[in-house]
Amino acid sequence: MSSRTSTRSPLVTLLILIVGALTAGPVVMLIVGSFSEGISAIGQFTTAKYIAAYTDPTLPKTLLNTAIFSLGTATLSTVLGSLLAYLSVRTDIPLKGLFRVLPVVPMMIPHVLFASAWIALLNPTNGMINVFLRNLLGLSRSPFNIYSLGGMIFLEGLLDLPVTYLVISPAMYSFDTVLEEASRVSGASNLYTLRRVTLPILKPAFLATFTLAIIRSLAAFAVPSMVGMPGRITVLTTHIHRIISVGWSPDYGKAAAIGLVVLAISVALVYVYRYLISESSQFVTVTGKGYRPSIVQLGRARIPLFVLCLALFCFLVVIPLLTLVYMSFVPYTMVPSARAFSMMSLRNWQAVLRNSVIVRAIKNSTFLAVVGATLGILLSIFVAYVVVKIKSRGSALIESLSFLSFSFPGMIIGVGFMWFLVRTPLYATIWALLVAYVGTYLPYGVRPMRSAFMQIHAELEESARVFGATFLRALRDIVVPLLAPGVVSAWILMACMFIRELSVSVVLSRPGTEVLTVQIMRLATDGLWGQVAALGLIMIGLSTALVLIANSLRIPLSHGDH
Repeated sequence: MSSRTSTRSPLVTLLILIVGALTAGPVVMLIVGSFSEGISAIGQFTTAKYIAAYTDPTLPKTLLNTAIFSLGTATLSTVLGSLLAYLSVRTDIPLKGLFRVLPVVPMMIPHVLFASAWIALLNPTNGMINVFLRNLLGLSRSPFNIYSLGGMIFLEGLLDLPVTYLVISPAMYSFDTVLEEASRVSGASNLYTLRRVTLPILKPAFLATFTLAIIRSLAAFAVPSMVGMPGRITVLTTHIHRIISVGWSPDYGKAAAIGLVVLAISVALVYVYRYLISESSQFVTVTGKGYRPSIVQLGRARIPLFVLCLALFCFLVVIPLLTLVYMSFVPYTMVPSARAFSMMSLRNWQAVLRNSVIVRAIKNSTFLAVVGATLGILLSIFVAYVVVKIKSRGSALIESLSFLSFSFPGMIIGVGFMWFLVRTPLYATIWALLVAYVGTYLPYGVRPMRSAFMQIHAELEESARVFGATFLRALRDIVVPLLAPGVVSAWILMACMFIRELSVSVVLSRPGTEVLTVQIMRLATDGLWGQVAALGLIMIGLSTALVLIANSLRIPLSHGDH
């Protein structure tokens, strides 16, 4: 036992140092930076950044916009996610097996591309739907304006729907249905039972889902930047981005001062979310493999609700993808017509593939996905092993540190990494992005690995140790092969997330370290929507291939989404 302890103690210590540096390090430097005079004057104490940040006359309006955007987005995504979860799990809606998969499909479409597609359709000047309706109805102005708070809420609500669905559907499946059955036996209708029994029982799960949606909307950057900024609607993430990107001298101290408050709110909401999740578990009573939730007969509402689900899927996937495909072949935004089809060409694709900066961005994103995911999963294996197999104060600390970044808004932690790396050789290199990616997304590797380790009995490892195998030999020859399917699936998930990462990249990316998402945003800013679509389809192809491989392994992706 003593040799075993002596082997594992250095591992625990090393992991505390590594994980602490990746997760707590940027937060500490964010605090230091908020009290420093500048990025090149770290440690020269001042409160001027806080005074400047919180006396900014634009801040009250920004806070109000953020509150409306976050609450509106959370409400829309929670309602839609809960509706889809209820219909696919608890009712006799047609093709319900398909509807359990469809809400997750939009995760293959990066937010920046989803926003680009809907901008091409609904921008008030030449959006294809607006132009079509103006011509058809003889309107003097466009009926829709995507550059509005309503447009932002619409897009972000749809984008967050997969996450809210994945959170609420397990609760729909496994809660105690005795009270529902008692209500129906007493003669209550399905609608009355849903309103007075089902929804109150699931209240903690709904609140947890709503809280998670608020956390995600607070961290959102793609939609607020691409839709909000042209409409002169600023939220906290775009406010911080403007501070660090506008002018000759970015004020990272002021950005850090605002970022700390956003970070504190996000961390508090994560603790609320975890509490609500634990509260909702009291209604889970599934104990046998043969358990099936009672199925509600929809009656005459069955077909209309089915059509509603199909329409929602079209809004989430079909319309954006068809728009991107169409836009990638036309020279500029134009309503589909015989003239438009006659003007189709491969010009946008050629422009993208001949652009040396874009080609470098593709290479950089591929490098970050492959190398970053490999390092991230390797670290996740050791962290998960220590958390599950070694019960100590050190392992508890590692678990807390590893999940710390789950609550970090990408834009804020990007500023933290800026301060953390500015005096190192990694600053302004591709390695800075690599370190930041691994630190930010570590929980998405640790969680599935933790679940996998919990399914492997300690006796297998102990048997190897009895026959003289070292700790690392037992881990390599016994444990890792048993984890292989989960490792591959988690690697694919992490690689896919690295390809589509935006918030951290937009802070740390420099000339020579461009990545796909940042380049797509730059093309969109220049109004090159055809090239945005072409490059976006390349990006979707990479992400789709990775997700399909993960699904073929039959390892649930939902482990890494919350």
